[in-house]
Amino acid sequence: QTGRVDKNHPLVTGHTAPVLDIDWCPHNDNVIASASEDTTVMVWQIPDYVPVRNITEPVVTLEGHSKRVSIISWHPTARNVLLSAGCDNLVILWNVGTGEMLLALDDMHTDLIYNVGWNRNGSLLVTTCKDKKVRVIDPRKQQIIAEKTKPHDGTRPIRAIFVADGKIFTTGFSKMSERQLGLWDLNNFEEPIALQEMDTSNGVLLPFYDADSSIVYLCGKGDSSIRYFEITDEAPYVHYLNTYSSKEPQRGMGFMPKRGLDVSKCEIARFFKLHERKCEPIVMTVPRKSDLFQDDLYPDTPGPEPALEADEWLSGKDAEPILISLRDGYVPVKNRELKVVKKNILDSKPPPGPRRSHSTCDSDFSQPGLEEVLEEIRALKEMVQAQEKRISDLENKLCQFTNGTD
Repeated sequence: QTGRVDKNHPLVTGHTAPVLDIDWCPHNDNVIASASEDTTVMVWQIPDYVPVRNITEPVVTLEGHSKRVSIISWHPTARNVLLSAGCDNLVILWNVGTGEMLLALDDMHTDLIYNVGWNRNGSLLVTTCKDKKVRVIDPRKQQIIAEKTKPHDGTRPIRAIFVADGKIFTTGFSKMSERQLGLWDLNNFEEPIALQEMDTSNGVLLPFYDADSSIVYLCGKGDSSIRYFEITDEAPYVHYLNTYSSKEPQRGMGFMPKRGLDVSKCEIARFFKLHERKCEPIVMTVPRKSDLFQDDLYPDTPGPEPALEADEWLSGKDAEPILISLRDGYVPVKNRELKVVKKNILDSKPPPGPRRSHSTCDSDFSQPGLEEVLEEIRALKEMVQAQEKRISDLENKLCQFTNGTD
């Protein structure tokens, strides 16, 4: 549903300060992560029905940044691995399934991080930073494997993403404040494969890449147009295709995953354009006379199944995304609940050997006492879960009832 939202519409409200970035989980359509000025990252389970009340309880809260968190991005192939980057110049990788920090990349960025992008199998990261450097990072080795200072000479922010064959696509500004795009080869990071001037507008160009068609869409912040280019192996490597124009400027832009598109209408991309008071879908289609499935437009594309578990990825394994065919359209998987299993402090037993001191607390707190407390906690948990299920059932019934009366 598009257009203005009713002011009583239920919201996801858990952060204590503005939300700066959100990212839907690529492996679970009901899970979304949010990063906030309150220094936390929260992961939310969104039900299939429209809830009656605000959602205020995240599945897990990830705390590790000391300043606001402005960027989050899910790992493309490993389950429950989430990246966050904050204004403390720190990049943290989390295992959402356990609520633990996996890795912290702390001494790599000397200034504010502008953007972070994964490559296709999630083995490398590319980052851009206020210190005018583009860095390619191996997160598990905690190493910068390539970097380029000033890919664009201007002082305004740079953006970078991985495209096919490990190449890197950048947007930035020239010395004369013209907007530029660049294509770079990791093996020879000194000279660009392609560098093109665009125009003199001052909005930062946000690149969105579709690996299936090798098209990069450039959405300028504050622009009212979207330009798109095809990236090929022959000169000039970055080919201008067309421009979508509208009357109203875009405040921001979202990009639908390939499996959410309507293949019967030859839809190859769908954007969600943020206006001041509404969100508008923008559909890109390829005109075709035939009603048959168009194989060339829809090669197999990454599906919702992760190729790796978090600990496999952390131990050094890599895997390409598990692909699915869109021939009969994508059928969403049933709502899967994100379970967070935190390690229990009580599970780590004290070291064997004589105990050094007997505090009064130790002698008073007998084993049966502890058992009783744990039993009580268990009973309370069960009661809470039962009540939650009851509330959820009632909400479902209410939804059906209101839908019925509509």
